[in-house]
Amino acid sequence: MHMSRKAIIDVGSNSIKLLVAEPAADGTIRTILEDSDIARLGEGLRETGMISPEAMARNSKVIARFAKKANESGADEMVCVGTMALRNAKNTNEFVNLVKKTCNVNLTVIPGEEEARLSYLAVLSGLPLPQFQEGRNEASDGSKLERSRAKLAIFDTGGGSTEFIFGDGNTVNRRFSVDLGAIRITEKHFQSDPVSQADVNAAIAEIDSIFEENAVTGQLDQLVGMGGTVTSMGAVKHKMAKYNPDVIQGSKLTMADVEAQIAEYSSRSIEERKEITGLQPKRADVILAGACILKVIISRLGVDKLIISDRGLRHGLAFDMLAKNNS
Repeated sequence: MHMSRKAIIDVGSNSIKLLVAEPAADGTIRTILEDSDIARLGEGLRETGMISPEAMARNSKVIARFAKKANESGADEMVCVGTMALRNAKNTNEFVNLVKKTCNVNLTVIPGEEEARLSYLAVLSGLPLPQFQEGRNEASDGSKLERSRAKLAIFDTGGGSTEFIFGDGNTVNRRFSVDLGAIRITEKHFQSDPVSQADVNAAIAEIDSIFEENAVTGQLDQLVGMGGTVTSMGAVKHKMAKYNPDVIQGSKLTMADVEAQIAEYSSRSIEERKEITGLQPKRADVILAGACILKVIISRLGVDKLIISDRGLRHGLAFDMLAKNNS
């Protein structure tokens, strides 16, 4: 019997990710294929409010390539979703039409609320959080967390925005999106190369005040970070020449790790950052801003570390699609 196999293409401000997955016996999802490409859809979006023709062409090529891979992998259903950059751009419809015409793919732009819900599902679908272990009820669909009610926050910081989800056990209490990401901070504060300590201080002060306005605060049992900034910093911590999701998934970044990486990125020019083992060269310019965002989040939420989830929106979508199929 052919298992139900789903493909998700997640079109973000900075990167496009492909996931092909099917249900595993324990209620989590099994990855068949994953791929990603840093295609920079949101490049220059903040100045113009528009997705540039170059970014459109570049991104539609990647979507076409990923759609072909999805079909070749035997997926019976494919979903293509867009997030922050496409929520904000004035010419999103033009890009959606281009993708339809050149790739024969329907691209759906999802609201921030839905993005947050799917990110929470993604973490629950793949991360046996220690807090919840003794109370986990495996008889259900593998995502139910019973009895123990740990306070958990999950965040996903990208090029254009940072999503937060505060939960209590398996209940989502508060979900919101803050229009603050690594591209914006890089464009505003990190134009000199290498940057100065004053630039770093100014960036951190701005991030802190934006998070303050958005009431990013609380006392948690556990903080989980997702997205390219967090996984890249994990790869740098582990000095990974070749990215290994199994090592990253569930590993930790302490405040000391984050501060050490901020110091390292700020002491180097962008070209010199490209030499750092574990850092994708395409991320060399935005990684410092991402690290500053992490530092502020950890300090505002009163923890000393975060747990890295290699799972993302795409895993939550797959989990959701597969759950709907089985219900």
